[in-house]
Amino acid sequence: MTLNPQAARPLSGTAVTDATLIFNSNAGGSGRVRPNQLVEALHEQGYRPVYRATQDEADLAAALEDARGTVFVAGGDGTVRAAALCLAGREGVRLGILPMGTANNIGRTLGVEGEPLDVIARFGGADTVHTIPLDLGRVVAPWGEDLFLEACGCGAFADVLAEYDPEGGKSPLRAVGALTTTLGHFTPRRLALTLDGQPQPEAAYALVEVMNTKATGPRLQLAASADPTDGQLNVIRVDTQEQGGFLAALTALARGSFEELPSVQNDAIQRVEIPYVGQAFHVDGEVRPAQSGISGTVQIEVWPGALSVLVPKAQEE
Repeated sequence: MTLNPQAARPLSGTAVTDATLIFNSNAGGSGRVRPNQLVEALHEQGYRPVYRATQDEADLAAALEDARGTVFVAGGDGTVRAAALCLAGREGVRLGILPMGTANNIGRTLGVEGEPLDVIARFGGADTVHTIPLDLGRVVAPWGEDLFLEACGCGAFADVLAEYDPEGGKSPLRAVGALTTTLGHFTPRRLALTLDGQPQPEAAYALVEVMNTKATGPRLQLAASADPTDGQLNVIRVDTQEQGGFLAALTALARGSFEELPSVQNDAIQRVEIPYVGQAFHVDGEVRPAQSGISGTVQIEVWPGALSVLVPKAQEE
């Protein structure tokens, strides 16, 4: 990924040594490292970290209310998303991702991968600023307003996620059941999108995903070309009315050749309007359930540079 040329911009009005550490003990890889180890490693890099233990999003919001400098988040995509939404648009603060989840879609897109202690070492000392502007997606819809880091969309993935119900906790068995149930009666929906003010022909879409990162969910790499630092979003559409064609798309996704299919369209845009006819949507890992009898428009646009994010030195060399 080529980083946005606005990289390495300094934080204004704060000492870069100030830091807050958010640690999610429920993350998939939390057993590999303890908070005190992370605090010690940050000290060695010149930071003055304050460790904040949080149990839910309310605790997280309170912990970040007065945060300055760098907020290091040790956890999975859900924890990173919750922290990022708290910090979006704020001056004098940047996000440092210490990936410890299962998918780590956000970190992978930014090239922040590896064990948390190794990642801290790659960030470099507190006296060296390595930041990039990170975009977010804004959503205005009949159900209200949302922000997303990874993706927002409707169609097959949103329907499977709604059937699975993420609020019920992670369960491979329920995931298989949701996939089987959804695909057993799934029918592509006919929609006429508007991309950057330009109406598109109506088509039957098995999938419409507005991507900010390369992947979403369980590492579903739907947009290998997506760059969350470029001031754009990628609209991915699977245009097929045949169930067999949709299954071919699933197979290609598993093989890493999804975007090579002729049925897959990828458009880099700043704004998209999707007709809302009551279908289920997802916003990152959260579900906005189907609402029968309600119609309108889901408007999605990019929020360029909503966050400053710490990145490994190797990405700027």
